[in-house]
Amino acid sequence: MPLFVNRDQIFAHQVHLLEHKLRSKEERILELETENAILHLRLAECLGKLRHHEEETKALHRQQHQRNVQKITQSALSKLLSEVQVVKQDLSEVFAVYFSFSTELEEQSKELLDKVERISRSLNGHSGDEVPNLQARVAALERSLEEEKERCGAERQRRKEIHNTLVELRGNIRVHCRVRPVLPFDHVKSSTSGSRHTSSEEVVSVISDDTVMVNCTKTGMPYQNKMFEFERVHGPEDSQDVVFEEVKPLLTSLLDGYNVCVMAYGQTGSGKTHTMMGSQHAGPQQEAQQGIIPKAAAQLFGLISEKPAGSHTVEVSVMEVYNNEVFDLLSRDEHGNAAGQRRDVITTASGTSQVTSLTHQPVCSASEVMHIISSILKLRARCPTLVHADSSRSHLIVTLTISSKSPNALALARRLQNTKKRMHSSTQNEWWSPRCRRANPAARLSSDELLWSPASSPCPSPSPCPSPRHSLSQAPFRTKLQLVDLAGSECVGMSGVSGAALWEVSCVNRSLSAVSDVLGALAEQRPHVPYRNSKLTHLLQDAIGGDAKLLVMLCVSPTQRFITESLQSLGLGTRARQVQKEPPRRKNNTLKVK
Repeated sequence: MPLFVNRDQIFAHQVHLLEHKLRSKEERILELETENAILHLRLAECLGKLRHHEEETKALHRQQHQRNVQKITQSALSKLLSEVQVVKQDLSEVFAVYFSFSTELEEQSKELLDKVERISRSLNGHSGDEVPNLQARVAALERSLEEEKERCGAERQRRKEIHNTLVELRGNIRVHCRVRPVLPFDHVKSSTSGSRHTSSEEVVSVISDDTVMVNCTKTGMPYQNKMFEFERVHGPEDSQDVVFEEVKPLLTSLLDGYNVCVMAYGQTGSGKTHTMMGSQHAGPQQEAQQGIIPKAAAQLFGLISEKPAGSHTVEVSVMEVYNNEVFDLLSRDEHGNAAGQRRDVITTASGTSQVTSLTHQPVCSASEVMHIISSILKLRARCPTLVHADSSRSHLIVTLTISSKSPNALALARRLQNTKKRMHSSTQNEWWSPRCRRANPAARLSSDELLWSPASSPCPSPSPCPSPRHSLSQAPFRTKLQLVDLAGSECVGMSGVSGAALWEVSCVNRSLSAVSDVLGALAEQRPHVPYRNSKLTHLLQDAIGGDAKLLVMLCVSPTQRFITESLQSLGLGTRARQVQKEPPRRKNNTLKVK
């Protein structure tokens, strides 16, 4: 009888066995995943400890390097200050001697003059030897007084030279700070709950002419004062004239062959445009309200007027950096109307930055410069914000290019023109050269007035009359005065902008951050300086890191409302002072003879 096999029971038994194995595998997989997670946590802890150890090591190395640099800098500055103190002491002694001697001479001269008058009256017309002797003595004393005056002037000149040398040794980037007064839009209650201070409270104050103090307060914390030192600090009471007095020496260096740049940096509403341009509503007679740009133009043309006529020519160009693009505001469209056209910034073979196809307009006076600038300021990008009703959204760069010619070259050129006219009038239809043996003797020119004729001048005789092998080539040198009004840095939440204005604020903040990065790289002497991270830093490469004399004017708001932006501006000024640049180089103004 065949044995009956229940196939369903067999299949069910196999399924049960397979399910049991599956459950055991899943439990094993769960155990392995748990172990894997524990291992990942341990690995993350080890990596965190390793990174923390590396950061601590780098921080220690950085602190040690900063300490070494500070020690070297302090020792050098202390040595320079000691030398300056010695020079000041010597000068004070010289001045004291000069004043005492001049006073004594004046008293003696008065006494001698009185004595001469008394003697002349006593003689009643009789001649004598005493009066001529007294007059000779008075003349000798007067000559001695003039000599002492000349020595005093020489000592003053020496003091100025020593001061300029000390400024050059301290670095070419000079940082000045200007704290504006409290304005109506500062009177806004602070939104921070529980704060003891209103946003209009003054927390930035001027301690001395080179130190500014910031009261940094926090809830539940005592007062903390931060001190910042700069080359010059201007308080709210300082006028535009006082601020410009610190810029005047740079204009003298400009005509001496150095490039100069003055840059205003600060947040929106801190007074940058007022410092650079002046009051927008000032009348033509209110020169005291003019800013650095109009005063610098007037001072520049005043200095040029003291030079020989025609030795200097000035050209103006105006650029705008808007949304990380460079625009030429002096360019014209096809109809002749002012229209800012986009330009590119390139780096030349010599390593300097240059704007392609930039428009340069010749000017002859400061009024022409300001007329051009005033006519194109309407093209500058602006946007009202909660902080300032007329906030600039772009960086404005006004460049005055001065072409200077050698006075010797000008004199030789005038003599050449006069000689050509005399030769043409005396010979009429006959062409001749002073080096030709058959030159017309009727001209009767002196030897010092004979100049070589151009090589293209024909000689009617077939005999050799060689053309001059030397030609005078005048090599003018060009210097630049860059006046920069940067756009203001600001927080988006405080300004209240939205829409397309957010992109403008982002571009402004990124370009200003690029300026800070460049200054940081220069201060730390990194091998790579990120000039090309922004069109602004690429455009100002010659001024920030080149051989130009750079003056950074920090404009700071004094109130609690803008303390974060004020600290950021003051920190950038501190980094700029740490930059060690090469000494500025004068442009070559020699006369080339080929």
